[in-house]
Amino acid sequence: MPHPFQELGREARENILTETQVIFHIPCLHLIFLLKFKKIIDTFSMGNIGLDQVYMEIALKEAEKAAKNGEVPVGAILVKEDQIIAKDHNRCIELNDPTAHAEILVLRKGGEILRNYRLKDTIIYVTAEPCPMCASAMVHGRILRLVFGAFEPKFGAVVSKFKLLNNNGLNHKVIIDQGILEKECAEIMRSFFKKRRGSIG
Repeated sequence: MPHPFQELGREARENILTETQVIFHIPCLHLIFLLKFKKIIDTFSMGNIGLDQVYMEIALKEAEKAAKNGEVPVGAILVKEDQIIAKDHNRCIELNDPTAHAEILVLRKGGEILRNYRLKDTIIYVTAEPCPMCASAMVHGRILRLVFGAFEPKFGAVVSKFKLLNNNGLNHKVIIDQGILEKECAEIMRSFFKKRRGSIG
């Protein structure tokens, strides 16, 4: 699967080379070079908001698929070394499986692809704050980092209702970043349940 930022990566490398050449000819530009170099590196560092938004947009497309099928619109993708190795959405109704949340499905796919139940150095992007089941699965799978969009005040197990991933008694620590494309992720949920209430009424 091609790297989604392959072209940008090449441009960044060319920029580094160009700035490196300049520094040898014009010493006074040393500070400028350092600032530009830092900006380039930050673009590809963990936790970069730009990359997180791109990946969350992909997860949102999965959430849209769930909504079209009458499922609670949650989408998720699993990333390792800037490669998307799995993506899916809620399929509880479709599969007659109460555990078929988007997060669980991508963890299962990830395990199959990596041929390991330990999903080390992977990042999971989810449009909504995970529930207790999904958060626990991330600990068991040794997920490196969780990035989610909308908060879930009723069932959120990360920061809203529970704080399972902040439990010092766990044998694995998951890095958490929250609120990425929060407005868009929350809107798809609100729209879904508004339509459902209207159809029932």
